[in-house]
Parts: sequence; structure tokens; C-alpha cells
Amino acid sequence: MNEHATDPILVGQPLEGLEQYSSVMDVFQTSVERYGDRPAFTCMGQTLSYTELDRQTQHFAAWLQHETDLEPGDRIAIQLPNVLQFPVAVFGALRAGLIVVNTNPLYTEREMAHQFKDSGAKAILILANMAAKVEKILDRTDIKHVLVTELGDMHGFPKRQLINTVVKYVKKMVPAYSLPMAVSFRQALVKGQGLSHQDVSRQAEDVAALQYTGGTTGRAKGTMLTHRNLIANMFQAREAIGPALADGNETIIAPLPVYHIYTFTVNCLFMVETGNHSVLITNPRDLEGFVKELKKYRFSGFIGLNTLFNALCNRDDFRQLDFSQLKLTISGGMALTKAAAQRWEEVTGCPVAEGYGMTETSPIVSFNPVDAIQLGTIGKPVAGTSVKVIDDDGNMLPLGEPGELCVQGPQVMKGYWNLPEETQKAIDADGWIRTGDVAVLQDDGYIRIVDRKKDLIIVSGFNVYPNEIEDVVTGHPDVVEAAAVGIPDDNAGEAIKLFVVSRNPELDAETLRAWCKKELTGYKVPKFVEFRDELPKTNVGKVLRRELRDGPAPTRES
Repeated sequence: MNEHATDPILVGQPLEGLEQYSSVMDVFQTSVERYGDRPAFTCMGQTLSYTELDRQTQHFAAWLQHETDLEPGDRIAIQLPNVLQFPVAVFGALRAGLIVVNTNPLYTEREMAHQFKDSGAKAILILANMAAKVEKILDRTDIKHVLVTELGDMHGFPKRQLINTVVKYVKKMVPAYSLPMAVSFRQALVKGQGLSHQDVSRQAEDVAALQYTGGTTGRAKGTMLTHRNLIANMFQAREAIGPALADGNETIIAPLPVYHIYTFTVNCLFMVETGNHSVLITNPRDLEGFVKELKKYRFSGFIGLNTLFNALCNRDDFRQLDFSQLKLTISGGMALTKAAAQRWEEVTGCPVAEGYGMTETSPIVSFNPVDAIQLGTIGKPVAGTSVKVIDDDGNMLPLGEPGELCVQGPQVMKGYWNLPEETQKAIDADGWIRTGDVAVLQDDGYIRIVDRKKDLIIVSGFNVYPNEIEDVVTGHPDVVEAAAVGIPDDNAGEAIKLFVVSRNPELDAETLRAWCKKELTGYKVPKFVEFRDELPKTNVGKVLRRELRDGPAPTRES
């Protein structure tokens, strides 16, 4: 790492072994051969071994190849929460040569329509609970093949029927829908058993996944992550996190959503590469049920973030768990607060190691060495990764001076899907990507994030872009203009505050929130609303969000 303390570029250790694999499926097959009967994924008491996972992915790949007209390179959207169907679908789709489009199950119809149309997805696998939304937007997409799965579908009889009946008829969590062309995912797997599949050879530079991220325009962009990007990040995670783990022997709790790049890479890819066991938590918001699930395992790893650490540590039942095997806790997705880290260590006896990444870097860029955690930093660059900071003119800055963090390495995306100009703006000719985060590189090799250059708001680890919120809010007939900013929040890291100029003095915050809920995922709905007579602007009319974030002068607030 940075032999010369004056060198303005921090460089990770050399990255080895990357060239031995051409595709994510090569890594997967190696793990199946090595770890066979060991558990790969568990969810709601049902476990798939590596051999069983391999078999199910073969069945799904066979169904895709024989029962659809999908070709290698076509996109399939996977819109699922943390359930066993997710890894089966991901590895089955990759086995058939398809590109996976990870989709948030909480998306509204508007958000789904944009992502499916933009990606050109020709197929979708969706939980029955969200199928009514797909029905409404299907004609605005290129989707020809719809697969629907129910929550208990990977369980045997009678537990499968019990789970699905309770979800549908007792809890009434499945709105009525009509998708005559839809195929049951479970039936597709059954049919695939009688069909032969043909593994599709993919090259390292072929796109494996389209992972959508917000943009300054408010329209989500598809990040093209190649097989090489994802394999590189698996190996980088091994170098950074691996020393704390024993291959094939760990049980890792995975409560964060698998469609998010953080869990997708760490649990679905890295933990598979190391032969370890991921326990998928379907609904971590049900804290009582979550803790009951934790009691079943002598878990050695936990992947989380501030919100979850705080919520669990406040519970008596959680504090009474057996943490004797817990040796690794990872935080990512949002800035880790010292208070949350200290509280977690007090309760569990395990320190929290914070990392940093972004969708465009697959995502891991840096990580705190588990034996030398420095709270308040995002650690050191992972293997094969270089980082630097620059000023507004692109000049490299010395150690200790804040500037925009830039990253270079094999995990940096191929580019944005169908957006060559946006790609060119983000990545320079030498492969450096600008993160939009302001950082300080320390002379001990650690990195500290001090601010964000962009107006990005991070709510519980999820990226929220002000323009998207403002676009929805200004669609309300009583709103003249609006601006959204992030303000500190002890629970979520940041909360969204909306500033509004209204033509109707009777307009209130609850009415606006209700309006937002129709068009925006829950975490994008503003928590605070402040009404003003006017918004501060530059000479050319651009709203000064920073002034709103930092300055006083409210007129009425709710």
C-alpha cells in the first residue's frame, strides 16, 4: 500500500487469480465441485446445498432455452425480495447466457416501466405480491415472458402450501392480477427437470448484470457490470474480507436486499466463491421474527448498516443471543456512525468493519482491515485498485487535502447501458471513474469521506436523487416549485426534506406525501416538508440546494 507517504495515489495490493475464470458461472461451478453438500443458502428454514442449487439452476436454464425464444445477451428482470428463488434465478439465467437486471420489488409502476423499457428486458421473474403492478405496465415494455413465484415455492409440501395460503388469504398480501401468459416459476423448474440444458460460454468482457442506479437527471441508469467486473470484486472481497473467514465453514446473516449491489456481490457472489452459507432474511423489518430466526444459527458473520445495527441493539431479545461465533460484521451502503459501531460492539463483542463502494464499481472500492479497523474511515483500497482525489479542474491533490474521489481498477463498470455520453463523462481515457464523493487520503493509507459533491441523498443505504422527487412533486397541481435535500437522521443516516412553493395556502405536508407515495418507493417519500414563499437560486435560476440544506428562514413546516 502506498510505500511513499507523499504519493498522492493510494494503491491496493496486487490482485491475483483473476485470469483463471472467464465468467461468473466458471466460479460458480468451481464452488459446486469444492463444496457440494455444504449449505449455500437458507431462507425461512429451507436450505439449498451447493449441489442442489446447481441442479435447480440447470433446470431453470433448460426451461429458458427450450420454452422461450430468449437468446444469449437478452435481458431478464428479476424482481424478488430475499428468497431462495433469487440465487436459483440469477445463476440459472447466467447459465443460459442471459443478462440479469436486478429490480427493487418496492418499485412503483412508473419506476418499473422505465427500468424494463430502458433495459429492453424480454422476460421477468416476479413475486406474486407485485404481479398486479407488472400487469399494468406490461404494454409499455418489451417483456414477452412472465414468470411468477410465490413466497413459499422453494419449500416442500405441505409447508409450501401453508406459507402461500397464509400470505395470500390470511395476510392478503397478493393483490388480484390477470397475466394469462404467466408461467409459475415452480412449474418451470419442474418442467426443466425433463429437459437438457446447454451451458453458454461467456467471455470476461460480456455484460453479466445491469444494475440500475440513479442519476443527476433523476432517471435511473443501467450500470453494465461485466463478468470480469464481478469476478474481480469477488477476488477483491476475498483479499479484504477473506482472512476473517474459513472457506466453507461460515454462516453469514444476509438481511439486506439481494437485488442491491452490496448484498448481490457479497452474499450471492463472494460467499458462493468462498463456499460459505448465507441465511437470507426475507423481512428484516419484522424485528421480532428476525431475532427468532437468528436464534436458530450460531452465525459467524453479519452484513448490515446503521439502521439495522441500531434497531437490533435496542431489543432485549437480540441482546440475549449467543454471539460467541460472531467474528465478522460488515457495514456498507451508507456511512457508519461511531455511535452505531460502538453500540454493536458493546452488545455483540464484534467490531464493525466499514467498506465503501458504488454501483459503478461492482461495488467494493475500499475496506477496513478486520485486524486494524479505523472508525471514521472507509478503510484502504482493495486489491488491484487505485484511488486519488482531484480538484474541480481535474488536478490531482496531495494527501490530506479534500477533493473528489476517483477510482481505477478491474471492478469499474463497462459503462452505462445505451448512454455513451454519460459513460464518457463518468470514466476518463485512463479508466478513472469520478465518484462524486469528496474524500481525504490519509498518509497511513486509509480513506476518509468528508462530504458528497453531488446532491445524492442516502436513506438507509439506498440512493435517492433530488431531481426525481422534485419531478414528481411539481406534478401536483398546487405546487409551483420544489427542492429536495438530505438532512442528518440518527436512524436512516439521512432523511429527505422537501422545500415547496405552493400556489394553494391550504396545501399541507400529508397531502404531498400521499401524492409522492403514488409515484415513489417508500424510502424516497420526504420525511419533512417545509413551505416557503420562494426558493434561493443562482443568477441563471438554478435552485441552491446547499443553501436550503444549511440556511434558516422557514415560513411554515410540517
